[in-house]
Amino acid sequence: MARVETFYELLRRQGVSRRSFTKFCSLTAASLGLAPALAPKVAHAMETKPRIPVLWLHGLECTCCSESFIRSAHPLVKDVVLSMISLDYDDTIMAAAGHQAEKCLEDIRTEYKGKYLLCVEGNPPIGKDGEYCIVGGRPFVDQLTDMAKDAMAVVSWGSCASWGCVQAAKPNPTHAVPVHEIVKDKPVIKVPGCPPIAEVMTGVVSYIVTFDRLPELDRQGRPKMFYSQRIHDKCYRRPHFDAGQFVEAWDDENARKGYCLYKMGCRGPTTYNACSVTRWNEGVSFPIQSGHGCIGCSENDFWDNGPFYERLTNISVFGAEANADQWAARVGVGVGVGVAAHAAVSAAVRMTDKERHKSPPMPKGGHE
Repeated sequence: MARVETFYELLRRQGVSRRSFTKFCSLTAASLGLAPALAPKVAHAMETKPRIPVLWLHGLECTCCSESFIRSAHPLVKDVVLSMISLDYDDTIMAAAGHQAEKCLEDIRTEYKGKYLLCVEGNPPIGKDGEYCIVGGRPFVDQLTDMAKDAMAVVSWGSCASWGCVQAAKPNPTHAVPVHEIVKDKPVIKVPGCPPIAEVMTGVVSYIVTFDRLPELDRQGRPKMFYSQRIHDKCYRRPHFDAGQFVEAWDDENARKGYCLYKMGCRGPTTYNACSVTRWNEGVSFPIQSGHGCIGCSENDFWDNGPFYERLTNISVFGAEANADQWAARVGVGVGVGVAAHAAVSAAVRMTDKERHKSPPMPKGGHE
């Protein structure tokens, strides 16, 4: 088996300086949410470990995950694809086609058995024996099953592969299913989103390359480093939610003030993703910042959990700032009631004590 050069060896061959390499490792560590002290560990991994062979399969999907992936800035996708990993098969961006392309699958499967990473974009339809998605002359579900057998792990890119998404929405005529319902004997890393954030995708790959292990996953199989918090937890509109300040209609005065979009159907409080922290387009913005509520695209069955723009009216929140006068009045009333109750109880106690200490009546016939 031919030796696969390391990431550092490849960069040096391309004329990249040691200083630029060190800077890249620091940026990679930062993108993974790691402390600066771990940057040397990233550098050591890049210097010593061979690049991981990666096979990227496409089932039923719209290619939005690939479109997102190629826009990663930290790290740049060219560094991931050309240097950090060995992307040996991706029928969307590879130069080879037809039998030549399909031969790459078998070659990698044979030479790197148990060592390659299988990335899956889209999902397999199993209706009518899988005939709704044919790749290389056979059903995609068969290709997925065969290539997963010898992979070290499977990465489900996007909500299509992770949950089923649009293709699996009711009534689901093709019987499309998520990847984990087909692949049951291998670790499956779910990276949901429609599409996932570019840096989240490259971050997952960077972590596997750096630490030679899979990232820690939550109970649903998602990397905790990107899916452990709700969008709502770090949303810059969160103070308005806590204050009871909501947009009541699109483009009203409250919308211009940047108030919370929860009443307009925003799913931020129930959606786990890194949108409000990592953001999109090199950290420029995310939907809520652009004035559009979150539709929960990284959650299971989000497509069937609509409508997306249903206005919510009955919301119980604290609302201290939004209703300062009202809350002050309520507090005043509460204090008044409390004082009155205390006075009544105190009077009753005093009356009881007075009765208790009163001299008992003289018995009839007794002396004065």
